[in-house]
Amino acid sequence: MTPQRIAIFVGSFDPYTIGHHSVVKRILPLFDKLIIGIGINDQKQYSSTEEERVSHIAQIYATEKRIEVKVYHDLTIDFAQREGASFIVKGVRNVADFEYERTQADINRRLSGIETIFLPAEPGMDVVSSSIVRELRKYGKDTSEFTEII
Repeated sequence: MTPQRIAIFVGSFDPYTIGHHSVVKRILPLFDKLIIGIGINDQKQYSSTEEERVSHIAQIYATEKRIEVKVYHDLTIDFAQREGASFIVKGVRNVADFEYERTQADINRRLSGIETIFLPAEPGMDVVSSSIVRELRKYGKDTSEFTEII
């Protein structure tokens, strides 16, 4: 029996955007199981609760049995190991994202042997970020074009 190929796609997902959805759609064919891990950092202020984010993302993928949504409060590599994942998936929008994520990937590989797969943003999605969406919402702007998953 071939072992399952399991990956985790992690972030705060506050809010979950069309950019996140793009990464999931594009990476899913490579794995038997994809766990969307909502990482919680006690130092951060969130605009929605863990439960709201889990519920929203789980609803988007309700018909996709290969996707699970889970919350974790520790290191990403500890979460990955607990879930039996061999890969961490990270979307990158630009060079600054890549450099930041590459440093984390190097540390994660050294500590756990778990590889990180970088997926560049689709054209036009490189401007979509959860922080920008939160800022726009703060000032009453419509953000549906960045968050409505069709």
